Amino acid sequence: MQEYVVNRPDEGAMNRILSQNFSVATTTILRLAWQAGLLRDEIQRLTWEQVDFLDSKLVLPDRSIPIPEDLARWLWNLRDSRDRRLETVVLSDRDQKPLTPQSISRLARTALDKENQANVRLIDLRHDFILRQLEEHDWQYVSRITGVEAAGLNVHFAEHLEQKQISTRIHRESPAQVDEFALWKLLRAERISPAAVTLWLTWQLGFQLEDIVSLRWTQVDFRKETIFLEKDQIPMTAGVLTVLRELRAQEPNTEFVLTSPRSRQPYDRTRLSKLVRATLVKAGMDDLTLRDLRMDCGFRAGGEGAITAFVQKNRSITRNEVIDLLQVSRTTAYNRLKQMVRRGKLTQVGARYYLPETVVPPEQQSEVILRYLEQEGFAYRQDIARILGIGAAQCRPILQRMAAAGQIMQQKQKYILPPMTKEG
Repeated sequence: MQEYVVNRPDEGAMNRILSQNFSVATTTILRLAWQAGLLRDEIQRLTWEQVDFLDSKLVLPDRSIPIPEDLARWLWNLRDSRDRRLETVVLSDRDQKPLTPQSISRLARTALDKENQANVRLIDLRHDFILRQLEEHDWQYVSRITGVEAAGLNVHFAEHLEQKQISTRIHRESPAQVDEFALWKLLRAERISPAAVTLWLTWQLGFQLEDIVSLRWTQVDFRKETIFLEKDQIPMTAGVLTVLRELRAQEPNTEFVLTSPRSRQPYDRTRLSKLVRATLVKAGMDDLTLRDLRMDCGFRAGGEGAITAFVQKNRSITRNEVIDLLQVSRTTAYNRLKQMVRRGKLTQVGARYYLPETVVPPEQQSEVILRYLEQEGFAYRQDIARILGIGAAQCRPILQRMAAAGQIMQQKQKYILPPMTKEG
């Protein structure tokens, strides 16, 4: 196996090359490789439709790449000087026809040799782009814009960095928030890829990776819309049913639901996990894991419904009440309540959680109280509790805060507007 060698170009030499009077094709090739990290085949196939001048980025089939201002300006001027019917970006200066891959390499080689960069290949310009990005950004961002998975970044580029390692561990203080809109968008884009099927089965049905890699088509009953595991029968959601039907139509002769396209054998658990990780990173969902999706599935299937029913009956719920209701730890109870708040299922007021339609949101409480006092002239704490939809005891810190800010005044048991506010 050939050794993976990275020969970084001299930055000064590259800037001199780009400023010299080489052919337009040569300069465009070098800019796309060094300033955007494009591979040779990507340079050859790049079209103007893939150049987004509004957002200064290149939109490739597998990724989007932000481009610096001078590259965007170079491409804009190049496009402006061209016949608008010519869609390919890199063309021969002589006959305005697309270049072959060999011609692209030859033009780059000639320019690099003139600046004594004999050991630097066209691919090294992409490598240098990757390293410069790693020096400025986290690995997830670099993986997204270069298409190189975390393992590849670590194996090939970590030794060239000061810390000699690219940590891919997820560090977070709070639980991951599942952005359902972003996840649905990702699943639609990936359709029936192995990563997408894995995400569907995990998020919608709560499957473990072990269940997924060993899942056979004989366990999938499309008529009953059920998947049969060793000790369980799992009803399929509409999304899972649609995806598996499409996958089966495309792979009618396979034994396992997910098989490697090369070996036609079931996926290795580790390899499938890496595929999913790379897909999530590419979609910008850096801190999301399969475990997060399983927890979200379990929560939606049981815990959320139980909490909602409790609140409907009792008007509100606290973390301690969730602990007793679901028999979970304090941390789990807190996380589940916060997740429902993020989804818009609950509204938090102090230590209690309410259905959104039954209470005034915290950010609107002061406005509602002031409006009531303007209309009625005064209010007791019980009046405030009634209009906010919360308990009288919860009103105390709200009213104290408003009084300290000079928004209201207290006269014995009554609350009124300050005189200046009335006159105003």
